[in-house]
Amino acid sequence: MLAVPALIILLLPLIVIGIIVKLTSKGPAFFIQERYGRNSKPFNLYKFRSMTDKAPVKANSEFDDITSYVTPFGMFIRKTSIDELPQLWNVVKGDMSFIGPRPLAKTDLFVIESRKISGADQVKPGITGWAQVNGRNNITDFEKSKFDAYYVREIYFGLDFKISILTFFHVFLRTGINSTEKKVGNDE
Repeated sequence: MLAVPALIILLLPLIVIGIIVKLTSKGPAFFIQERYGRNSKPFNLYKFRSMTDKAPVKANSEFDDITSYVTPFGMFIRKTSIDELPQLWNVVKGDMSFIGPRPLAKTDLFVIESRKISGADQVKPGITGWAQVNGRNNITDFEKSKFDAYYVREIYFGLDFKISILTFFHVFLRTGINSTEKKVGNDE
């Protein structure tokens, strides 16, 4: 109910951002990647492309120097989280929710398996979630899996509201973003 009006309101800015992405670097405007959602089923996640068309397909944490692959406009859209806006389409399609554990790529095998054990894969993934407001990309995979498990155990409107408010502040203050720095390793 909220994603459709949001898409309508943001349609013009989304078009402008897509054009800027396309004009400032070679390649498509969108980055489309298979991610794992509810019941660990794959779906295509949409984001604005922030890296060059020559960037290898791997987790951010696996890059030695990610800055050599992030475009100048890509740096801006990552820092402001604007690159995430196309995920509203994933919400409309029913692949995602606004709030829930973030959808994972194949490179996040440890967290995928942890979610199966904790039941965190039983809910739709979200544009934002408990792990995002508790460190985002600056926490280990082990910590992410613990936050995901907590969210699923404690899911209620008050927690979702808290996550919404905290997300706004984290995006505004640009905390926990690894647009150019490496992610911390696992605590296995």
